[in-house]
Amino acid sequence: MIQVEHLTKQFGNRVAIQDLSFEVSKGEVLGFLGPNGAGKTTTMRILTGFMPATTGTARVAGYDVWESPQEVKRRIGYLPEQPPLYNDMTVTEYLKFVARIKGISPKQIKNSVQQVCEQCSLDEVRGRLIGNLSRGFRQRVGLAQALIHRPEVLILDEPTSGLDPKQIIEVRQLIKGLQGTHTVILSTHILPEVTAVCQRVVIINEGRVMAVDTQEGLSAKLRKSEKIGLKIKSPSPDCIEKLKAIPGVLNVFHETGLGQDGYPYVVESQLGQDIREELARYVVANDWGLLEMRPIAMTLEDVFLRLTAEELER
Repeated sequence: MIQVEHLTKQFGNRVAIQDLSFEVSKGEVLGFLGPNGAGKTTTMRILTGFMPATTGTARVAGYDVWESPQEVKRRIGYLPEQPPLYNDMTVTEYLKFVARIKGISPKQIKNSVQQVCEQCSLDEVRGRLIGNLSRGFRQRVGLAQALIHRPEVLILDEPTSGLDPKQIIEVRQLIKGLQGTHTVILSTHILPEVTAVCQRVVIINEGRVMAVDTQEGLSAKLRKSEKIGLKIKSPSPDCIEKLKAIPGVLNVFHETGLGQDGYPYVVESQLGQDIREELARYVVANDWGLLEMRPIAMTLEDVFLRLTAEELER
């Protein structure tokens, strides 16, 4: 549905993005992840036809963004970081206005506004001025204007920026519900956002793509050992040294201080080696009181920090 090939954008001597290449499949929700200033918004603006690339190509549904901008825009719904709202209009007035701009038939406008208001939970504020709405509702109106013409592709730039925790959860649930019916690129610097709603992730830093994969795929490629979380009720003073003596164990360290119901440890073992059975048997044999044992997955934050650190070392 979206193909980006060797995309580069320069502003004078400054390179905002450099040689970006990635694809997004139909119906997929892709996380476009990077710190502030990484080049995410620049990429989104090129994909929507807001600005040209210096070199490279971008296609949406087979249409080149620069050669066929109108065809691309018919197929895209765009929510920039600051939603394009008119504060002196009511929600209904604004959505009708957007519907006309986007070429929806006059006979279908009323129905389209009704559908998108239900989808974005805006029914209770339809008659209110946009300027009087909370940040959360304004963001919902922004999503509604992006969705009203039922685009094949949605490009969302920092859609939960500035929202409170409850509003963030609501907007994430809305975006997750679009999976399958829309192809979505979600640009964000918030790692839990990607974990919550995205199937794959593109990690970008300093204008370059650092990785493209699922979170699980990135974790499998980057992790160098297995980690197990272990909680023990009454460990002996030499517990750590004894655990280190178990074959396959590389390291043992305290995860935190004393918990409310035990002592938490992290046991690190050789990659691909499952030592849980032996570890449990050893703890029980020493009568330490096994309270918990769980595998520790590599988080997206771990992946991002590892990639960033490797980039700095080059």
